[in-house]
Amino acid sequence: MPCLHSEALESMAAADGESPRASSKSGRDRSPGQVPEKDQPVVTSAGWFFSPLWSPRSKTHRWGFGKGVESDRVEAWLDDQSDFARSYLRRTSEDMLSGRMVEMALSSQSSREGHKTPCSNPHACMLLLGRRRESYPLSRPSLWISSPSRPTPQTLTPSGSRSPRTPHSPHSSRRTGPCGQGEGCGWMMGLLGGGLSMVGSVTDLCRRALLHAGEVVTAECCWLSLVRTDLDGGSGLEVVVSLPVKGSRKGDSSRSQAHLELVKGIMGYVVATGFPLNIRDVYEDPRFSVHMDQTPAYRLKSVLCVPIQNHRHKVVGAALVINKRSSGHGPCCLFTDLDEKIMSNHMGLLGMVLDNAQLYESARQEARRSQVLMDLAHLVSEEQRSLEVLLGKMAAIILPFTHAQYCTFFITKEGSTVKLADSFSHVVEMECEELGPTCQIFRRECAMTEVDSAPALKVLGSMETLNIYDVTQDPVRTLICCPIRNSKTHDVIAVCQLMAKQSRVLGEPEAFNGYDERLLEDVAVYCSLALQRGQTAYSMDRLRARLEVMKEVLSHHITPSDEEICALQKASIPSAQSLHILEFSFTDFALSDADTMQATVRMFLDLNLVQDFNIDYKNLCQWVLSVRRCYRTNVPYHNWSHGLSTAQCMFAMLMATEQLQANFSRLEVLALMIATLNHDLDHRGVGNSYIERSQQPIAQLYGHSSLEHHHYALCLFILNNPGSQILSGLSQEDYQALLAMIEEAILATDLAVFVERRAEFFALSRTGGVCWENEKHRDLLRSMLMTASDICAIAKPWPVQRKIADLVAKEFFAQGDREKHNFNIKPLAVMDRDNSTRLPHMQVDYIDSICHPLYQALSGIFTSCSPLLDGCRRNRENWQHLTEMEKEEGELE
Repeated sequence: MPCLHSEALESMAAADGESPRASSKSGRDRSPGQVPEKDQPVVTSAGWFFSPLWSPRSKTHRWGFGKGVESDRVEAWLDDQSDFARSYLRRTSEDMLSGRMVEMALSSQSSREGHKTPCSNPHACMLLLGRRRESYPLSRPSLWISSPSRPTPQTLTPSGSRSPRTPHSPHSSRRTGPCGQGEGCGWMMGLLGGGLSMVGSVTDLCRRALLHAGEVVTAECCWLSLVRTDLDGGSGLEVVVSLPVKGSRKGDSSRSQAHLELVKGIMGYVVATGFPLNIRDVYEDPRFSVHMDQTPAYRLKSVLCVPIQNHRHKVVGAALVINKRSSGHGPCCLFTDLDEKIMSNHMGLLGMVLDNAQLYESARQEARRSQVLMDLAHLVSEEQRSLEVLLGKMAAIILPFTHAQYCTFFITKEGSTVKLADSFSHVVEMECEELGPTCQIFRRECAMTEVDSAPALKVLGSMETLNIYDVTQDPVRTLICCPIRNSKTHDVIAVCQLMAKQSRVLGEPEAFNGYDERLLEDVAVYCSLALQRGQTAYSMDRLRARLEVMKEVLSHHITPSDEEICALQKASIPSAQSLHILEFSFTDFALSDADTMQATVRMFLDLNLVQDFNIDYKNLCQWVLSVRRCYRTNVPYHNWSHGLSTAQCMFAMLMATEQLQANFSRLEVLALMIATLNHDLDHRGVGNSYIERSQQPIAQLYGHSSLEHHHYALCLFILNNPGSQILSGLSQEDYQALLAMIEEAILATDLAVFVERRAEFFALSRTGGVCWENEKHRDLLRSMLMTASDICAIAKPWPVQRKIADLVAKEFFAQGDREKHNFNIKPLAVMDRDNSTRLPHMQVDYIDSICHPLYQALSGIFTSCSPLLDGCRRNRENWQHLTEMEKEEGELE
C-alpha cells in the first residue's frame, strides 16, 4: 500500500541533513546519505477510521515513523508542505492500493514472524490513503505497516497437537492479495474509500465483512459475535451475524440448539485466549462437548474461528466459519493457512474500523432517539380520542426507528396480581409494512388467544427487559419485551413488545441491539405516561357519567311534586305584616311548612325582585320548595328554620334601612336574599373542623371553608335545575356577576372569615360609615350583613333565644361526642357535653366576643338596625343572670 512519493521523501530527508535515495527507474542520483531500505520512514497513522480522540499534534498518539526521521521533523515538513499533503490525502484508495501492500497491511493482524515492529500502537498501523495523480508515479511501495508479534496459532488435530497445514499458495504478497488472489480486495477498497457514510449500521458492516470473507474461504456457514458490556459491568458475547454463505448447498444450516451452544463455546474460547482456532474435526477435539443430536443431513466438521481486535489490541469479538466447501460434491475440506490468513486480514481491518463505526452509529442513533422521544413527548401532550389510537401513533413512531415489523402492547388487568395467561385484559398489535422508502402502519385485529403472550408474561413476572434472538427457529426469531410501569406504584400496567427486526440493507432478520433496548425502555416511560393519562381520561369519563347519574338522582329527590308546586302557586300569599316578617323578633316556631314557603315568596314579592328580574312565578315556587328539601331534617339547629330566619333578618334590614335599598343595586339585593336562604344547605350538623379532621370528601374537594363551598355548590345546582331556573331572565354578564356575589356572601358566613375581616368593618364604623362608591366597602358591608343575619337568633325574644340556644347546644354536644369517640380527643369547651351546666356562661362569652361588637358597629352606621343590638343586650343580661344564679348555687353547695 504506497503512501508518500519518493520526491516527498527526498524533501523530508533533506530537512534531516541527508540525501534521499533516488529511484533507479527515475534516473535520479543517489546521495551518500541515503536512507537504508529498512530504515525508510513509515507513516502509520491516518485514515477516516482514526479514533475520535486523535489529533495531529497529540503527543499521546505517536506517529509511527521509523528510524532516521524524527516525528517532530516529519510533522514540521507536513506543515510546510501543506499543499502537497492536502492533494495527496485526496487521492482515492483504489488507485493506490496494490495487492501486495494491502496484504502486508492487513495480514499484520495475524503475522507469525514474531519480529519486533516499529509500530507499537495497533491503531497507528493503517496507511495514509489518498488519490494518486499521474504526475506522481509510484515505482514501488514506499511504506509498510505491521503489528506487534504474538504467539503463532495452531491448527488443532484430534490429539491437540500441531498438524501439517493443507498446502496452499506460496506466501508471496506480490502474487496473492488479501483475498488470496493476485488482485485487490473489493470489500476493503469500498470500505476504505467510502468512509463512515458508507458503513451503515455496525450490524450491516459486520454482515458484509463476514459474508465476503465467508465467500472467499468457501465456508458453508459463518457467525460473528461482539463483546457487549451490560450496565452492571459484566460482559458477554452477543451474536450479531449468523448466516449461510452465498453459494452453499441448500439445506446447509448450523442453527440447531446443539450447534448454537457449540458455536458459542468456540467463539468464547477464542475471545478468552485471543488466538485463532483452526479445528479439523470438531467431534474429535476434547476441549468441546459436542451433542450427538445432529441430523445426518448436516454435520459440523471443520471450524475456523479468529478473534476481532480493535486498535488497542483488545479482543472485541470473534468470527467463525464452518465446513469449507469442496469444489465438487465430495466431503467438506479443511480450512488452510491461507484461509486463516484471509479471515485474519478481513477481521483485522474490521476490528480497526469497528470502534469508529460503533461511535458513528451511536451518534446517529442518539440523534434519531432524541427525535423519537421528542415526537413521543409531543404525542403524549396531545388530546387523544382513545387509548388504542394513542398506542397506534406511538407504534408508528417506534417501528421505523427500530426496523421492527410488529409492535404489540399487552394491557394488564386492573388489580391483577397473578401472572397467568389471563393477566392481560386486551392487546393492541400494530404491523409495519414497507412501501418503498416509506412504511405504512396498520392495526392487526386479533384476540388475546391469537397472540403469543409467553414472553410478555415472563416480563410481567420478572419486571425486566427481555431480548430474544433465537436462530434455531426458521425464520429467525427476534423479539424484545419491556415492562411499562406505573410511575407512582411501580406496578406493571402493560408490556411493550417489538418483534421481527429486519436489516434495511440486506432484508434479513437482525437482533435487537443495546440501542433498541435503551430506546424501548425510554419509550416505556412515555407509554406509562400515555397509559396513565388514558386511564385517567377513561376514569374521568366514567366519573363524569357517574356524576351525571347522581345529578339526575339528586334532581329527582329535590324536585317537589307537581301537587306541591301547584298548591304553592295557587295559594294566596299573606301580607308581610300578617306574617310578621318585617319584625326583628320574627320566629317561625308557630308557622307551618306551607306558611314558611309563603313567607319566603312574600319577601321576594315585597322586594320587587320578581318584577325587576322577570322571574317566572311557577319557577319561583318550585325553587323555594327545592331549597326547603335540601335542608336536612335530622339536624337540630342548622335546618330550614334557621335558613328562613336568616333570610327574614336580611329582609327586615333591607326593608327598614332606606340607605341599603337606595345604594345597593338590584343585583346585590337579589344576591343577598338568595344567599341567606341557601347559606346552610345540606348542613350535616358538624363544623368545618370536624369535616377536615375526618377527611370527608367535602374537605378533600374544597380544602378550606368546606361546608360553605358545599352550600354554594348546592345552591348553584338548584338554580340550574330544570323548573327552578329563576335567573333565566338575566343577561350572561349579570348572571356571572350575581353568582360571584352569592358565592362571596355564603363564604362570609364562615365565622373564621368574619373574624379576619371584622376589624376593618369596625374601623369603618368609627370613621364615618360606608363610602358607597368604594367597591371594597360595599363588599365588606355585604359580608357583615350576612353574619348579622346568620347570628340573629341571639337578638330574638328571650323564650325564643333560650329555645334556640338549647338546639345549638344539642348539635354542638353531638359533634363533641363524635370527636371523643372517633378521634379520642377532647373537644372545644362549647362542644363538650361535660360543660353543659356552663351554657349560660358560654353564651355570655359568645355575645361579648362575636355578637355585641358586630351589632354595635352596624347600629352605628344604620340606626334602623338598633333593634338587633337591643335584643342582644337584653339576652346578655338574662344569660348573665343565669350565670350568677349558678355561681350562687355552687357556693351554697
